[in-house]
Amino acid sequence: MTDTGTTLVIGATGTTGSRTTAQLTAAGHRVRAAGRRAAPVTGAEPVTFDWYDPATHAAALDGIDRVYLVPPVGDVEPEAVMLPFLRRARAAGVRRAVLLSSSAVPEGGPAVGTVHQALPGLFEQWAVLRPSWFMQNFTGTHAHAASIRADGVIASATGSGRVGFVDAGDIAAVAVRALTDAQAPDTDLVLTGPEALGYDDIAAIITEVTGRTVTHRRLSYEQMRDRLTAQVPAEFAALLAGMDRAIAGGAEDRTTDTVHRLTGRPPRSFRALIKEEVRGGS
Repeated sequence: MTDTGTTLVIGATGTTGSRTTAQLTAAGHRVRAAGRRAAPVTGAEPVTFDWYDPATHAAALDGIDRVYLVPPVGDVEPEAVMLPFLRRARAAGVRRAVLLSSSAVPEGGPAVGTVHQALPGLFEQWAVLRPSWFMQNFTGTHAHAASIRADGVIASATGSGRVGFVDAGDIAAVAVRALTDAQAPDTDLVLTGPEALGYDDIAAIITEVTGRTVTHRRLSYEQMRDRLTAQVPAEFAALLAGMDRAIAGGAEDRTTDTVHRLTGRPPRSFRALIKEEVRGGS
């Protein structure tokens, strides 16, 4: 690794941002932890940041030479706020940008795919992380985790489709390498766990490890869209339900060696994650 100056981590208290911040600071790197409330983060300098408030951007970027970008949650057109910020970041001296996207969103695709497409033209050093679905969706604050705790049910429109679920800690480990290695990846990286699992498999593993019965309730696209509309804006709900439908068609039935190749260690399995949850920490 190289001396990196200071890294701005946007979304520093979120699922991947918190883990990226922790791993960077543990390795001795300087981090400015950005969030809407500038919450204290161990080993990092907190700073107020809101994608929709440009008045917060200058202070966040002051003295920064690289940035980890978590897009605004639930925004189906994030380029409207992200691209002006990225142009400002380049002008302020940021040399490297690492963007969190999704395995389901190709370059130039919907939502953050537009930002992905623009990134190489804005920064000489860059990477786009395209992780599969997070394993932590079943253990944290995600709707699936809440439904498991409340009802012992995972509801989806994925049918028997399989997903290479990935641990957020492994995403963070790749982010750290992309941010701090002497040579940036300068490409997009599809990140998965070690195996592709259906939601029936996920329910069975949780049941076996925890001893509590969890089942997968199979919904139609329309049922899933309507269920999500109670939680997020309708347009975003339709996008998410559409991703479930794509999974049902096999779009995410794959694994990659990216985590192992970039970090030197194999990705964590879902069973190992759940066992650790049962022991009391992820």
